Parts: sequence; C-alpha cells; structure tokens
Amino acid sequence: MSDRDGIFVGDDPFVIAQQWLDVASQTEISDPNAIALSTVDATGLPNVRMVLLKDIEPDAFVFYTNYESRKAVEITQSGKAAFVVHWKTQARQIRVRGLVSKEDGLIADAYYKSRSLKSRLGAWASRQSQPLSSRSALVAEVAKVTVQQGVDPERPPFWGGFRIVPLEIEFWSDGAFRLHDRFRWSRETSDQAWEITRLSP
Repeated sequence: MSDRDGIFVGDDPFVIAQQWLDVASQTEISDPNAIALSTVDATGLPNVRMVLLKDIEPDAFVFYTNYESRKAVEITQSGKAAFVVHWKTQARQIRVRGLVSKEDGLIADAYYKSRSLKSRLGAWASRQSQPLSSRSALVAEVAKVTVQQGVDPERPPFWGGFRIVPLEIEFWSDGAFRLHDRFRWSRETSDQAWEITRLSP
C-alpha cells in the first residue's frame, strides 16, 4: 500500500506494535503496557477492565491473570477477546480482536518467578472477582499463604497467562483536523496472510 509510510511502515504488525510500545515506554507517565481488555459473558453482555500486556510474541499478545476471575471464565467460555491500548503522549492507539488460548507452561512459570515476592503471594491469596468480606480478611489470607508457601512460592495452578492471537489489528494515529490515520490488518484465520486496509477517520 503506497501511502502506508512513516510509523505505519512494515510487513509484520507485531513488529510495528512492539515499536510503538517501545516509543510509548519513553514518554508515558506510568504503565505504557496497560490495555483495556474486553470480554463477553454467557449472555453476550460485555465487560472491560485494565490489565497489563506482558509480552508481544511473534504471533500473539500475552497477559496474565487468575484463571478463576470473571475475565478468565468469560475468555474460556468464548475463546475470544479484544483490547485497546491508547497512548495519550503519542496520540496513538492499537486495537486487537482475536482468539485466545492459555499460557500455563514454562513461560508462565518463568514470568511468575520474575514477579516480586509480594505479588506472587498476592496471587495465591486473592480469589479474584469473588466477594470479599473485608480488606482485613484479605490481609489475613496473605499472612496465611506466606506461612504455607514460604519465600519462593511456585506458580498457583489457578494463575497463568492468556495468549491472544489476533484476527484483526488496527493501528490508529491522531491527525490534524481529526483526519486520523487508521490501518486495519485482518484475516479470517490465524494461518492466513494479512489483508491491510486504510480506514476513514
């Protein structure tokens, strides 16, 4: 596509996404990898929440969570998810829609080990998305699992990653007079070649 130049140049959308994240990491005040993750429940009602994107792989986007959380349950039921990341300092955003699978092997183990001890113990203590009687009850549970798990806890069996393999990626950059630049990379299945389309603002 002849007019796909500048920050949109490239044959691999994952490389472009990583380049944009690298640039944003130098300017965003905090959490440049924060994404708004969208799922739907069994009735089709959508849910959205902020999570941290932890890796951009050659063919997927990866984040981690409690597998018993609402988002994990909804992802497991549908096998699909979407997210948007917006960088105000760069006036850019990326939208992703795709198919989801678990990352609960050695890669998840390694990432869990890289987290702070408090975060690892917190993963054991929190029954994410479930009703909680009080904050003191949560603190007490942290103390309990600290005794049980020690100073080098293993990854909980109910905690791990999700890998989003996109069927659609849209790169958006702010333009003068609201004439934004938008390019959509789309495919029907994950093994097909990408079709790239410029979209109207």
